[in-house]
Amino acid sequence: MIRKGFKMKLHPGRADEYARRHAALWPEMKEMIHEYGGRNYSIFLDEETNVLYGYIELEDEARWGASADTAICRKWWDYMADIMDVNPDNSPVAIDLRPVFHLD
Repeated sequence: MIRKGFKMKLHPGRADEYARRHAALWPEMKEMIHEYGGRNYSIFLDEETNVLYGYIELEDEARWGASADTAICRKWWDYMADIMDVNPDNSPVAIDLRPVFHLD
């Protein structure tokens, strides 16, 4: 199992909308996350900076990377593009975080 941490940037004033959209996460998106080996997925918001911190446990990094090529993932990116920083293909600008400590 791989523990992955990353950060993304939310547009100012869009925290409630971000939370609303994730509270109603599409069933197809949930299925895709699990199908591509993602588990124990959490996203946290620093309200002072609008930085989102994500944590997910993966079975395989390459398998997870392939999820970006699914139609449902692309549709989700398009849906979220108006409220967060994104790349030209609407994928979120996500910066991997270096793990420095873990305790089970």
